[in-house]
Amino acid sequence: MIEWLRDAHLEPEIEIAGRLLPIELRRHPTAKRLTLRLAPDGSAVRITLPRWCASKEAIAFAHARAEWLAQQVAKVPQPRDPAAERALDYRGRRLSVDWSAEAPRKPALSETELRIGGPEDTLGTRLSRWLEAQALVLFEEDAGFYCARASLPVAPVRLTRAKRRWGSCSSEGVLRLNWRLVQAPDTIRRSVVAHEVAHLVHFDHSPAFHALLGSIYEDDIEAANRWLSQHGRSLYASFG
Repeated sequence: MIEWLRDAHLEPEIEIAGRLLPIELRRHPTAKRLTLRLAPDGSAVRITLPRWCASKEAIAFAHARAEWLAQQVAKVPQPRDPAAERALDYRGRRLSVDWSAEAPRKPALSETELRIGGPEDTLGTRLSRWLEAQALVLFEEDAGFYCARASLPVAPVRLTRAKRRWGSCSSEGVLRLNWRLVQAPDTIRRSVVAHEVAHLVHFDHSPAFHALLGSIYEDDIEAANRWLSQHGRSLYASFG
């Protein structure tokens, strides 16, 4: 037993940078060690633990790494309100939002601007819905492209609002992709779609999986992964 576990009398929450964060535990059947991470929006501390590990050990594990967690909390971007700012992130660029009560309710996109009408008090909701609709169209195009490159039938796509994963592939062959990726540059969004398409063939991260991913994704997958690691949290700054 590790020494700091012996005297621990801990609750499933932790105070970090003056904020009380819940500690969320998730047991994974193949986990061999404790894995600690901060939720992308900084709202919770998440620990994946092996089946044999006691919950109190996982909670103490988080408390023992409070300094590291504080550093991660400091990196979480400040929340943004695109409706109030009149600015929206879309495909790696910042669009200005040109709202007018007299403008048509249907959004009109140009290279640098999104023009939109309708009630001002629902502008934020309608902007997020527009982004989700755009995300679905782009994801379906991406999935069709990568399925064709992998010589697979086109997989159906569903949007997800997950705060833990960018994408997943079900055993039924359905791709679930995080709508927030529509805010990222195209190469980043497409890297996640290619990743999940490769999982249609290989449900693991074996050399065969990486070989297939490398053959269907046209850009630098490691660079895309680094971008998500460094900037992924910024995609959660808008729309709560």
